[in-house]
Amino acid sequence: MTITIALDAMGGDHGPRVTVSAALAFLESRPEARVALVGQPDAIEGELRRLAAGSHERLQVVPATEVVRMDEPPAQALRTKRDSSMRVALSLLRDGHADACVSAGNTGALMAVAHFILKTLPGIDRPAIMTALPTLKGHVHLLDLGANVECTGEHLRQFAVMGAIVATAVDGKERPSVGLLNVGVEDIKGNEMVKTAAQLLARSGLNYIGYVEGDGIYAGHADVIVCDGFVGNIALKTSEGLARMIRAFLKEEFGRNIRTRLAGLVARPILKAFARRVDPKRYNGATLVGLNGVVVKSHGSADTVAVRNALEVALREVRHNIPDRIRREMEPPPQRGLA
Repeated sequence: MTITIALDAMGGDHGPRVTVSAALAFLESRPEARVALVGQPDAIEGELRRLAAGSHERLQVVPATEVVRMDEPPAQALRTKRDSSMRVALSLLRDGHADACVSAGNTGALMAVAHFILKTLPGIDRPAIMTALPTLKGHVHLLDLGANVECTGEHLRQFAVMGAIVATAVDGKERPSVGLLNVGVEDIKGNEMVKTAAQLLARSGLNYIGYVEGDGIYAGHADVIVCDGFVGNIALKTSEGLARMIRAFLKEEFGRNIRTRLAGLVARPILKAFARRVDPKRYNGATLVGLNGVVVKSHGSADTVAVRNALEVALREVRHNIPDRIRREMEPPPQRGLA
């Protein structure tokens, strides 16, 4: 089965300089995949020439004349940029010419345009942004990461169902544990939204384990952790900043004098292994779950390795038929006829 991914080649801080090389690297390791590079042909083909890529039978350039800026208001991008690389890539997915879409562009615009083009699945009020983060026990699926800064308890229940479906499909866990991010584990803690969500999750049939505090995210207390987008985005960005600070501190300490530099040489293999385990590039690629199609958001500042990982996430989501699994789970049970 050939899987085609529409890649917004103009999205992100670096545009074709990163997206084109990422697509080529991805195709080299994935013979079952095709990539449609969507964007301004001159810029894309210029980058292909620079990389001496030549012709590639599994790489297609799809023209789009406009680009959504990283600081552009989502409503403006939706109303005025009808031929943007982002919108054309999502339209390829909607029309069946692609199996997934990947973009490193403006997050708010991507969510707005994707919602407009693809619509949400039945039973889902709002799509959510979800990603996997490393833990002491493997990884955790965290959502929402910023799509919905104001939520209801019912929204969090829907997020939990979608997260559990992804964990089951991707990780092979029959009943993944689901936690609700909160300021404490006691029943009395949290605002009304969280308390309402807790009641709904307790009756949901999911493997709900209760509240999880912030330090429980990386301790591996749950397979899926749910929160509103305001809290989730702050948690994610704080984690990324902490990882960068730790790397900077280690580099500073090992470079302090001759003795510490020698110690750094001895410890280099361990430091490299540590850097790989906490490198955000490895976990780049957040899924917009709840839409009629697979859409993956790459970090705006992503480099070639990170964008390639986002393409891998999209490929995995398509293989596991994530939207169809969510659709089947959220369908209401058939009505029985009256006797």
